[in-house]
Amino acid sequence: MLKYIKSDLYRYSGKTDFVTLFVYFLTRYSFRYLVIMRLCSGSRIFRFFLFPWHKYMSSKRIQIPYQTEIGYGFYIGHNGPVVINPTAVIGDNCTIMQFTTIGSEKTTAANIGNNVYIGPGTSIIENVTIGSYVTIGAGSVVTKDIPDNATVAGNYAKVLHFKNQGNLLKRIWKI
Repeated sequence: MLKYIKSDLYRYSGKTDFVTLFVYFLTRYSFRYLVIMRLCSGSRIFRFFLFPWHKYMSSKRIQIPYQTEIGYGFYIGHNGPVVINPTAVIGDNCTIMQFTTIGSEKTTAANIGNNVYIGPGTSIIENVTIGSYVTIGAGSVVTKDIPDNATVAGNYAKVLHFKNQGNLLKRIWKI
């Protein structure tokens, strides 16, 4: 649990010391939300005390249930708003920008690989698989699987090319 928080802090600041943790917890809404969510998902004791805070924060800008499987180094750009279905699986070093929705009405939500950049205003709908080192452009609507190393954009998202994979990801957490 602490290693997840440390990896998230590294993605936000490039540092992992306690002072940076304290400063970012106080000043960055999205980082504070991730810390509370990670603590709620880690232990029943933390969940008992922090779940009301998590529920309150989820009613504001970011809605990520603590049951959601999220890998190391998760980054939410511009403090949300972001909505993620609890059945989504998100890999390591994923960057999600503002106004993003990962949802599902009928089945499980998306399975997102490692080192993925999801641009602002993106909707990922239903049970799709997104490979590793994928860049999803702003305003895209993803309804079909995306292969590894692809850059996609559009409504409905189409593969544009297989060059420059992962070039928008900053401060990659090494596992």
